[in-house]
This record gives sequence, C-alpha cells and structure tokens, in this order.
Amino acid sequence: MLVTLCLNLAANESTPQKVFTLSKELKIFEPYLGKWQAEFPPSASGEKVTDVSEWHRALNGKAVRTLHSINNGAYGGESLIFWDKNKQQIVFYYFTTADFMTTGYIEVLADNRFAAYEDVSGESSVSQGISKVRSVSTLSSDAITVETSYLKNGEWTAPQRRVYHPTQNDVIFK
Repeated sequence: MLVTLCLNLAANESTPQKVFTLSKELKIFEPYLGKWQAEFPPSASGEKVTDVSEWHRALNGKAVRTLHSINNGAYGGESLIFWDKNKQQIVFYYFTTADFMTTGYIEVLADNRFAAYEDVSGESSVSQGISKVRSVSTLSSDAITVETSYLKNGEWTAPQRRVYHPTQNDVIFK
C-alpha cells in the first residue's frame, strides 16, 4: 500500500498540472486572480490606509472569491462573485467585518473593465448612511484602477480613485 502511494505521488509530481480556469461568464476576472495592494490617501486623522486584496478561483471555476483587509484587519470583507442563470448576469454578495453587507451585479464594459452596482444592507459606523455603491474597475498590464462613488444620505459622492498593484502581502483578519 505504501509503495503504491509513493509511486502515485511520484507520478503526480512529473505530470503537468492541469490549468484551472473560470467559467466562460467569469473569464473577465482571470487576470485579476492574485494579490493586490493600494495605498489610499491618509484618513481624516492622518493615518496611512493600506488595502490588501486577494482574488481566487472558487467552486470549480463557477465563482470568484475576493478577500480584502484594510490596515491589517481593522476592516475587511469577503465577496463571492458568480453567474446567476436566472438573472442572466454576474452577481455578488459582499460581507464585511463592520455589521453590514452588500448585494449587487456586475456589468462588463470591456475585456479589461467592469462596473459594479451594490445595495447596502445594515448600518454601522463604517457605512455611515451609505445605501448604494457604484464602482468602475479597469485592469492594465500591472494595476487595477477602481473609481468608487457612494449614495450617502441621498446624494452621490464624487468618485474616489484607488490604484492596486501586485503584492506578496496577505489579507489579514483579526
């Protein structure tokens, strides 16, 4: 039995690894898979703000899982993005460490660009009256640029721009 196990392990090491891909509806996200980091403008208190995110293939390529943490877990969230056959669109659920969540859908604008539209559920000190979020993400050869606006107390904020670059840093939750 042990000899068979060792032979199987040796055979697997010499066999090329299968490339795992995403379903055709989620192909746009393949270049996003990996780890990314952005430095935000300092907070009102002058604190440096760093966001680390990870994009992973999930559920046999039927979903994309994203994780992110700001300032080593001071705030964080996790999303599951998937193709909804009934709605015929890409949808997602985003859960946070701050007692609120969002649900939304994604509109593919180009091979390297998509818009996300979110409805916020729950209230916390982080959400502060925000009821909707819209963002546009654009992937270039070495960065993801995200422009985000918030519907806060009935008015849309000016877009905030953040640029994420590849990183080796991990998402941290406390």
